[in-house]
Amino acid sequence: MASPTLVTPTSKLKPLLPIKAKATSAAQPPSQRPQQQQPLRRQFLSLAATATALSLAGILPVAPAAFAASDEEYVKETEQVINKIRDTITMDRNDPNVASAVAELRDTSNYWVAKYRREKALLGRASFRDIYSALNAVSGHYISFGPTAPIPAKRKARILEEMDTAEKALLRGR
Repeated sequence: MASPTLVTPTSKLKPLLPIKAKATSAAQPPSQRPQQQQPLRRQFLSLAATATALSLAGILPVAPAAFAASDEEYVKETEQVINKIRDTITMDRNDPNVASAVAELRDTSNYWVAKYRREKALLGRASFRDIYSALNAVSGHYISFGPTAPIPAKRKARILEEMDTAEKALLRGR
């Protein structure tokens, strides 16, 4: 079984086009190099030096460095995510609100992951690891099987166990 992208002995080879060498500025003598780059570079460097001096003098406002979210905010939002996961996976499959609850959980989990995945201080926490793993399992299930498909008992037990350990870790500040 041959793939159409493979070259077979019966394929006709196309001739290669000759490559034309382009003249570069390094090949030109120094007297023929364009002089346009020097003034632009000097203007940029002088502008950068002026901006740095003004920001150090306090005249030009400088944006503050991006600070990590406060610990209280992380704990509060993580508890909300835990409750949302528990509520969603324990819903009856015949409940008419399952699809909207799964969509809401997806939005909440995307927000939480996007906000806290970049925080280096949180990546090593046990609570972050457990919640991230549970969110991955829940979203993977609903993406693969649809919002009304029930989560298998074994997977549900593992997710709920991760929620419990994450809550304990949050209470301990981990």
